[in-house]
Amino acid sequence: MNGDEEFFDAVTGFDSDNSSGEFSEASQRAPGGLPVDTSKSNGIGEAGERPPQENGIQRHRTSLPAPMFTRSDFSVWGILKKCIGLELSKITMPIVFNEPLSFLQRITEYMEHIYLVHRASRQPQALERMQCVAAFAVSAVASQWERTGKPFNPLLGETYELIREDLGFRFISEQVSHHPPVSAFYSEGLCQDFLFHGSIYPKQPRGTITLELLRHNEAYTWTNPTCCVHNVIIGKLWIEQYGTVEILNHRTGDKCVLHFRPCGLFGKELHKVEGHIQDKNKKKLFIIYGKWTECLWGIDPAAYESFRKQERRGEPLRKAQSGISMEDADTEVVDAVPEVQDTVQVIPGSRLLWRINTRPPNSAQMYNFTSFTVSLNELQTGMEKILAPTDCRLRPDIRSMENGNMDLASQEKERLEEKQREARRERAKEDTEWQTRWFHQGRNPHTGTPDWLYSGGYFERDFSGCPDIY
Repeated sequence: MNGDEEFFDAVTGFDSDNSSGEFSEASQRAPGGLPVDTSKSNGIGEAGERPPQENGIQRHRTSLPAPMFTRSDFSVWGILKKCIGLELSKITMPIVFNEPLSFLQRITEYMEHIYLVHRASRQPQALERMQCVAAFAVSAVASQWERTGKPFNPLLGETYELIREDLGFRFISEQVSHHPPVSAFYSEGLCQDFLFHGSIYPKQPRGTITLELLRHNEAYTWTNPTCCVHNVIIGKLWIEQYGTVEILNHRTGDKCVLHFRPCGLFGKELHKVEGHIQDKNKKKLFIIYGKWTECLWGIDPAAYESFRKQERRGEPLRKAQSGISMEDADTEVVDAVPEVQDTVQVIPGSRLLWRINTRPPNSAQMYNFTSFTVSLNELQTGMEKILAPTDCRLRPDIRSMENGNMDLASQEKERLEEKQREARRERAKEDTEWQTRWFHQGRNPHTGTPDWLYSGGYFERDFSGCPDIY
């Protein structure tokens, strides 16, 4: 998102100093050279010993401890008017404009539709695998719809882990740099069917996302579309995604090109995604269309062209599926909040690739979180003994906001930021550089571009050297 509420003083993360035994958990490696954690356990206790409740438990909470605090009494424009003459870096927005999640937790929302990756791994044909991967790439941004709260900026060294045995994955992320802010993440299938990793640069158009399907010796890479937040200063906030996403299968040369359409003058293109899959010779193999807020469909190119020709000739078209309406949105103007648009017109013969999950009925009172998102900051009994001390769930400002104590959340946020600045000053005084713990700088094994790579070792749960950031 654009328009951070503040600018932190910190230093860039550098290569981690891997101690001996760092890769002991990685007895296997993926084709690209990244470690694969092969231990059957999640590194918790002795073999067969499990806590009463743990991170991978299948039952998760369905609501937050306290409802969302109203933002109606706050105006960004009113705040900025009072700050005329101040440096932008000195302006701190009220915590009410946040949501009770760290940006590391928001990255974890990529995993909500991880079933698409498991499905891709089961497909025998490369074209069907690319269809699933394309759907997964689109689904990764779906949870952002109507999410106008800003996640908390991660502190340098902050981490977040998530183990979902019911969904078949485990995930670890770390804030590896603060200027510029960079978040690195790594996830793997519990059945060793995939690796998913990348580096996210929120303030820059950078960051490669890599998905490896280990059973097929395939790697796919892409970058996310641009997220734009409208009416930050005045009016009702709303979000759109736009730009072109290219997903490359590095083994076959197949490519999926997806165009996230900008809203446009009258809102007709709002949320639309259109594209195709092509082979290495640029022959179109499959057409994809839909909306990133709703669903994604695919169809054979010949059937698609036939349908479009009928449209252009004005011939009667076969009725779309029941329940799918067509509404005109020509009354919209630039930056007005678009009305709910017509749902996707389904072309006869299309195949459904993905559909968004229904949000819980109380989502509007929970920052428009999905059911998956509601569970991300859950701190079950005994979990503190399992997590790294740098895990987001242990951040007192986020926890206070989630519990509805906004004053304490603001105080804790200021305290943590000052503690981070003081740590930076101490490192500068001692002429020492920040050392990342779980990731190191290197090159993406498939694109050759600079990337942050998982060093291994997290799930062995030796947290003795973790920094004190809270």
